[in-house]
Amino acid sequence: MIFKWLSIWIAVAALMLTVPVLPGHTADPLFPEYPEITANVAFWTDIYATYPTTRAVVHDSLRLNIVYDVIDLEPVDHPGSRKVNRRRMKAARLKYGRILKRLAADPQAKDTESERVAGLFGPRATARTFDHARHRVRCQIGQRDRFRSGLIRSGAYFDQMRAIFQAYGLPGDLAYLPHVESSFDTRVTSKSGAAGMWQFTRSTGRRFLTVDHMIDERRDPIAATHAAAQLLMENYAKLGSWPLAITAYNHGAAGMQRAKAAHGSYPAIFSSYQGRTFKFASRNFYSEFLAARQVAVNYPHYFGQLTLKTPVPLQTLPLDGYVAWADLCRHLECHPQVLQALNPALMPPVLSGQKYLPRGYVLNLPRQNPFEGAEPMAVLPLDLFKPAQRASRYYTVRDGDTAGKIARMHRVRVADLVLANNLDHRATVYLRQRLRIPHLPTRTSDKKRFPASSSSSSVVENAAVKSSAAGKRPAILDTIPVECGDMRYRRSPISPI
Repeated sequence: MIFKWLSIWIAVAALMLTVPVLPGHTADPLFPEYPEITANVAFWTDIYATYPTTRAVVHDSLRLNIVYDVIDLEPVDHPGSRKVNRRRMKAARLKYGRILKRLAADPQAKDTESERVAGLFGPRATARTFDHARHRVRCQIGQRDRFRSGLIRSGAYFDQMRAIFQAYGLPGDLAYLPHVESSFDTRVTSKSGAAGMWQFTRSTGRRFLTVDHMIDERRDPIAATHAAAQLLMENYAKLGSWPLAITAYNHGAAGMQRAKAAHGSYPAIFSSYQGRTFKFASRNFYSEFLAARQVAVNYPHYFGQLTLKTPVPLQTLPLDGYVAWADLCRHLECHPQVLQALNPALMPPVLSGQKYLPRGYVLNLPRQNPFEGAEPMAVLPLDLFKPAQRASRYYTVRDGDTAGKIARMHRVRVADLVLANNLDHRATVYLRQRLRIPHLPTRTSDKKRFPASSSSSSVVENAAVKSSAAGKRPAILDTIPVECGDMRYRRSPISPI
């Protein structure tokens, strides 16, 4: 494994040293802005820095400099806004599709809207131009408010992420990529199941991380950054340029190798490649990265002065055995929300008590002087550890089964069955699906689980402990970003070169 990564690192270093500065590019030899993508970079800069999520840009999906209109949307947190906004965007697409269809029939149409739209294409536009364009009307929701929130979140760990990339011998500016993927939100999950700040799918994530029903390191920003560095290093070694390697992060290295074999350079691929899955998202991914980097580097120009989150000093506690989540929180006198915020890779079966924290997990804790540097066994007594993980029971879905029926059959709650199997919000099950039947934790009162007494081993301030006993949100949570974890539980150690 170490030899493999050393070989890749040597190949990457050799390629980076030989990158030429080509005429017509920006001065950055690693991340050039080719003339072919200048309009796309400008478009995405406006999306990130100008238009909020209450505006949608109606545009041509191929020629992003052609913008037909900017329409108003309802705020995303308003009831029913999703349906209303979809209806408005569909109406806008149909409106401009009809105008373009009219121009395709008569390029000299004299009504005001037709003349305005025709003017966007220039004097050389023909009926064929408008006929093709009517199939490319698209709406892009603005991202200014989300990008601003992502900038604030990024302050908690951006410097550490940049250092991780540099430790692998990669450009530190790759740390700006989560602005495109997730706005630095570890909680986001895409429709395709990609999760976390770096938006790894389960299959790709398992190449580098622990991804199962107990631990999902895709949601840990630091562990996932190591994985992203390794994946991008592989992409660069295969493709030889950062525009191609970054695009491969979205499109896949194999797909970009096919594109490179057919067209050669990134500008040629951008302009001519017609791969079956090389659609809008893949074609624009590198342009989005350049725009996001530009906006993030110069954020005071776009957003004014912002107060970014700062990293929380942490200490780590390796677990030498299996531990129940409730027992751990009670012993450390730490509110579950505090530990959960610092350990975002922990999955609901662990947090709900259906499974124990696994042996070998490295727990993140707030750095407290009475606790710092202590040996694990001095912090956690032997009687806190369990001899083995809770065994899983399984059930194969049969014809006519529902989640409710299966839960009643096994005398468990539907909510616990959903958590144990990561079912959707409708608790949908499928024929012959293998379900994990959860164990139910022993319920104890908050007063017993989180006593307000102080001790030298406490990892939170007494005020926070008393708040937890009273059912209030601990004040310490306001200073802990969800994304600041430093969890390092995985099957094999990561080897930054």
